[in-house]
Amino acid sequence: MHYPVEISFFKQSLPLHFIMETAGFFFGFRYFLYLRKRQGDTIVSINRAWILVAAILGALIGSRLIGSLERPYELFRTKNIWLYIYSNKTVLGGFLGGLFGVELIKKILNEKHSSGDLFTYPMILALIIGRIGCFSMGVYEETYGTPTTFFTGMDLGDGLLRHPVTLYEILFLLLLWITLVQVDKRYTLADGARFKLFMIGYILFRFFCDFIKPSYIIVFGLSTIQLTALLGLLYYVITSVRHKNLYINS
Repeated sequence: MHYPVEISFFKQSLPLHFIMETAGFFFGFRYFLYLRKRQGDTIVSINRAWILVAAILGALIGSRLIGSLERPYELFRTKNIWLYIYSNKTVLGGFLGGLFGVELIKKILNEKHSSGDLFTYPMILALIIGRIGCFSMGVYEETYGTPTTFFTGMDLGDGLLRHPVTLYEILFLLLLWITLVQVDKRYTLADGARFKLFMIGYILFRFFCDFIKPSYIIVFGLSTIQLTALLGLLYYVITSVRHKNLYINS
C-alpha cells in the first residue's frame, strides 16, 4: 500500500484523508439530525443552535491549542506561531474544548438539560470515518505508532513495522458503540450519562494509546495528550462527586 493514499477525480488527485474527514463531518451531522428527529430533543431549537456553534468553536480552539502544545520545542522555535497553531490539531483537545464551549454557553443560556447524548453516536461515526482518512496518511501524519514486533505491526510508509494506532482506535470505537447501545437497552440512563460514558471511555483509550505513539514527554513520563486526558478524567470525577444518580436512574 502506498502512502499517502490519493483518489483520482477527472485527472486530479485528492488525498483520501481530506475526503474521509469531510465525509465524517457530513455523515456525522446528518446522523445527528436523524436521531434528533426520531428521538426528539429536550432542548429548544434556538438553544440547540447556540450549543452547536459553541461546540464547533470550542473544538476548533481546543484541538489547535492542545495540538500545538504536543511538541513545545517546535512551538517556541517556529517563525509563524499562528500558522503553527492552526496547522496542528488533536481530536482529544477538540472534544474537551467543545465540552468547555458547550458548558459555557449553557450557563449563559441557563440551559439545564444535558446536550451531549444526541451527539454521542454521531460523534463516534464521524470519528471512525475520519480515522480511516488518518490511516491513509501512514507516517505522513502523526497518528502512527511506534515500531513493534507485535503481529499487528504494519509498514506505514517508512519501511518499519509500526503499531497502526488509527486501526486500534477504529476497533475501540466500534466496540464502545456496541457497548453503549447494549447499556442503553438494559438500563435507564440518567440525562447526559451516555455522553459522559463515551467521553470517559475515549479519554482512557487516548491516555493508554499514547504510550505506543511517538510523543514528546512533558513531565512524569507523560505527553501533552496524556496530561490533557488526566485533566478530562479529573473533570468527570468532580462532576460525578457533585451529582447523584449520574449514570443510572433509580
